[in-house]
Amino acid sequence: MSTGMSPATTDLAGLDIADDPRIPLSALTRVELRKLADTRAGKWLLIAIAAITAAIIVIFFLTANQSDRTFTNFMGATATPQGFLLPVLGILLVTSEWSQRTALVTFTLMPVRGRVLLAKVLAALIAGLAALVLAMAIAALATLVGGADNAWAHIGLDDVGKFAILQVSNVLQGLAFGLLFLNSAAAIVTYFVLPTAFTILASLWHALAKAQPWIDLGTSQQPLFSGDSMSGKDWAQLATGTLLWVVLPFVVGLVRVQRAEVK
Repeated sequence: MSTGMSPATTDLAGLDIADDPRIPLSALTRVELRKLADTRAGKWLLIAIAAITAAIIVIFFLTANQSDRTFTNFMGATATPQGFLLPVLGILLVTSEWSQRTALVTFTLMPVRGRVLLAKVLAALIAGLAALVLAMAIAALATLVGGADNAWAHIGLDDVGKFAILQVSNVLQGLAFGLLFLNSAAAIVTYFVLPTAFTILASLWHALAKAQPWIDLGTSQQPLFSGDSMSGKDWAQLATGTLLWVVLPFVVGLVRVQRAEVK
């Protein structure tokens, strides 16, 4: 021991943390879920998702004919507002770390960035499924009150599964764009503008007309709304659109976060 080192310094220098218990993934996921409501934007976004979902169902209930007040139609009415808001929730789950300057604390407490990102993915999936459960509960209540004939007809697990795929895909796409840009404004604007611009380009450029269902996620998701059984071609087009607009930006964003300098 050098003469300039005290016994306390020596103890700290020889501190062994190899046997410290590993932070469980469940704890990291709970932390990420709590972060959804920690900021003012996240809190109001959660409130907006719940309020708008309920409002859309009430509006549909008041304006639709009694014969149209079915569980399937009520669920379909919630797809559009949740499809707009859930991706923003996924974006904020990532970008709030960098805009609020908490990334340094997060990655200091958990240096393995991959585990933090996995916890964010799980938190986003839980949030998306919670929104699905909320929509189903309100739609079921409206269906009971509506009293339409055959209101519960044509409901199957495949319909619920397709709606779940749609919502999960939306929230994961928002998460991917958040990882890609690490900036709330840039990610939100790009998420809404780029797919819309691509859809317009594909509709105007006839050379892309045949390829559009394979490379445009919005087009490949349309069979999820139809209520009919999806063919193998429909599933293949949905898979390629998801790879292009969800998986690819997620992988690129994952690499960026792994290499990004935290300040």
